[in-house]
Amino acid sequence: MITRSSNRRLFLTGVILLLSTVVYLFYTLAGASPPPSIQYAPGTRFASPEHHPVSEQSVLDKIPLLDQDAGTDASGQPAMFDTFTALLEALDVMQSRFYTIWQGQWPDAIDWTAAVIGTHVSAALAAMTEAWHYPPQQNSPYDYGEEKREHENLVNRYFTQITSFYFGENAFSLRTQAYDDMLWVVLGWLESIKFINLHSDLHHLPADRTAKHTERNSSIWYAHQFVPQFAHRARLFYDLASKGWDTSLCGGGMVWNPYLAPYKNAITNQLFVSASISMYLYFPGDHNSSPFSIRNPVRQSTKVPPAKAHDPQYLENAVEAYQWLKTSGMTNRKGLYVDGFHITGWRGGNNGSVGTGKCDLRDEKVYTYNQGVVLSGLRGLWEATGSMAYLEDGHQLIRNVIAATGWDTRGTRWRWQWSGLGRNGVIEEACDSTGTCSQNGHAFKGIFFHHLTLFCSQLPTTVLSEGDFKTYAANDDVFDWHRRQCRSYGPWLRNNAQAAYLTRDGEGEFGTWWGILGDRRRTTLGMEDEEGFELPPTEGTDYRNDGVPVDEVWRLPDDQIWQRLEASDDDDVTRNRRTNKGQPEAVHWDPNDRGRGRTVETQSGGLAILRALWKVIDLDPS
Repeated sequence: MITRSSNRRLFLTGVILLLSTVVYLFYTLAGASPPPSIQYAPGTRFASPEHHPVSEQSVLDKIPLLDQDAGTDASGQPAMFDTFTALLEALDVMQSRFYTIWQGQWPDAIDWTAAVIGTHVSAALAAMTEAWHYPPQQNSPYDYGEEKREHENLVNRYFTQITSFYFGENAFSLRTQAYDDMLWVVLGWLESIKFINLHSDLHHLPADRTAKHTERNSSIWYAHQFVPQFAHRARLFYDLASKGWDTSLCGGGMVWNPYLAPYKNAITNQLFVSASISMYLYFPGDHNSSPFSIRNPVRQSTKVPPAKAHDPQYLENAVEAYQWLKTSGMTNRKGLYVDGFHITGWRGGNNGSVGTGKCDLRDEKVYTYNQGVVLSGLRGLWEATGSMAYLEDGHQLIRNVIAATGWDTRGTRWRWQWSGLGRNGVIEEACDSTGTCSQNGHAFKGIFFHHLTLFCSQLPTTVLSEGDFKTYAANDDVFDWHRRQCRSYGPWLRNNAQAAYLTRDGEGEFGTWWGILGDRRRTTLGMEDEEGFELPPTEGTDYRNDGVPVDEVWRLPDDQIWQRLEASDDDDVTRNRRTNKGQPEAVHWDPNDRGRGRTVETQSGGLAILRALWKVIDLDPS
């Protein structure tokens, strides 16, 4: 039940958002807004992919963004600025072409991918604010005067879109969806809170924290007023999703979807690990008592009780969930997470048979995002416990992924053979080469690189302590070890950034199949004319791209619900399908225009790999 006070809060928040938009428009009309594509360093802009010769060698030699040996670009600026400019351009295209501010939405996205895209925007904003804070260098564009004003205006532009999305997000629908959908919402708003705190600490809070309250208010960034709302939504969705933890089957683990037969999959359990530890580390507490709670039969109340920051229960949930995941047997012989487990013989719980009650029917499908989300959880678990095992597990998983992209066979006669998660050193979804990815599949690679970036952020060297809450700090040996491991992934990150960047069309939109050379136009369905080209195997059930099967393994015994679910799944898979953007079939065309073509989800993937390259490698060039 929405109370009168909650209505008043929602009204006031809407007024604040409106005023923020008016302020932004005022500065825009006054001429202070940045041009459509901001360059933070002078020099030549990147050419569109079609301007590059077909030769693979020329591609490797001529793109400064991906030249591993170049310390500076053609203008003498540090190479990190090239990557950062490309990142800003990717963000600009995503927000100018796919986002509608009056709706507060990316209209072509589906509910859960919109939550993920919002996460990418907040993470990109954090990269921008870190770039400005980077130690001054000669000719650095981040230091003084007009550049600072342009930067702040650009940050406010995109942050206004995040606040608009808070109201545009389909929160009512997401509350009734699968548990993984709910957990994307949790991570998204916690990412926004992290950005607000970072930007405030670097650029707005006064150096003298003992200043009077009125003095502090004049310096604290205005975005802090949105933290309580963001925290409330994160907390509500975490509480709803936590109902998916189940010990009656398999000894634990999260169920994916309450409307289907029990399926304990990798992504929902990884999300629960990462969301739980993120709630422990970053959730600031919540005293908003409305709305969306379940009526308490004893107290006859719909009010949500207060939630404290750094609740040890969140940490306990994360530790237990990762322990279950690690011992569940959900990895294959390549060390990659398969999709999940069914329970043999399950036919309906209380009124039917639980079958074996064990996770013993494994679905072998491998998706890229199943290798990524747990990484941010492992990083957080190390910070909360100090256990090196979490970092070691994360680095081993990343190495397994790199090997499964064919990194060791790149440039050889075997480079086009499927290696488990890609080929020729480029990560790939199994649906990429056939152009059959749904919106789900389009989002997966970006999710992987987002969480890899979080995992490879520099370890803290100071302890945070607040009452019973305490984090761990890395000593010099651990700090250097983690940094060396992450920097060793640099050549692979650059290789994937190159592959992604070359899929851009003339409008700057990224494609989904990074494994195809972006400067080629083919009339074939893929690269079958390449010697040794191999399609991915068809192991497992590709329900993320083809829809959930209508059978007793996946569906509940009550077949009346199947029709509704089937329609819902089809919406996720086929919504807004595009084919070749109207280009004739017989004419040369870009393979990345097949199927759904270029989408906001594929654009977020390009943004995520550029951010990973910049933050993990180029931001720390030493």
